[in-house]
Amino acid sequence: MEKVTGSDEIAGIGLGNNPGIDPRIGLLCDIELDATLQFGSREMPLREVLELGPGDVVELDRHVSEPVDLVVGDRIVARGEVVVVSGNFALRITEVATPQLRLESIRCLF
Repeated sequence: MEKVTGSDEIAGIGLGNNPGIDPRIGLLCDIELDATLQFGSREMPLREVLELGPGDVVELDRHVSEPVDLVVGDRIVARGEVVVVSGNFALRITEVATPQLRLESIRCLF
């Protein structure tokens, strides 16, 4: 069975268990953010985009064995492997981005 991480457990915040964290941060924990899994990318000329149709395949720059990125806003916050939970795609986190990487925009990485 997959463990589903609660909002107070993300990134090891664990508000009740971590006396080093300012309790006022709890006010921010209910803010909802869009999270996206990024499987890869590819630059395409507008002509190719306009010619896309059903059944076409767009090859990305990432091998199937490589981890996918969990992107929040425009920041990579973690990487992991895609799994299925209750019929939905999910991400099993294998690494959390270093603080430096979290500060960099994904636009700077490509």
